[in-house]
Amino acid sequence: MTTMLVDNAKVMAKGQITLPKDIREALGVKTGDRVTLISRDNQVIMMNSAVYAMNMLQSAMTGEAEKAGLRSDEDVVDLIGKMRSEEQA
Repeated sequence: MTTMLVDNAKVMAKGQITLPKDIREALGVKTGDRVTLISRDNQVIMMNSAVYAMNMLQSAMTGEAEKAGLRSDEDVVDLIGKMRSEEQA
């Protein structure tokens, strides 16, 4: 089940906000980390940028293993073995 957190932040003169502690903890962000903001309609989704990047990569890679003929763990092991033997040659 997804936990929903609701909190508020005041927009300062330069457009800056301070993320409430519970939101920072839920996103797993610390000082110096980056967040990604996605605006859709009248809502903003905020994500840890590292998590967002990983989600985008996973989406882009969906189905690529099958296209490359990798359908099982054994296929992956065989490919790694072939690549290692090519490096040694």
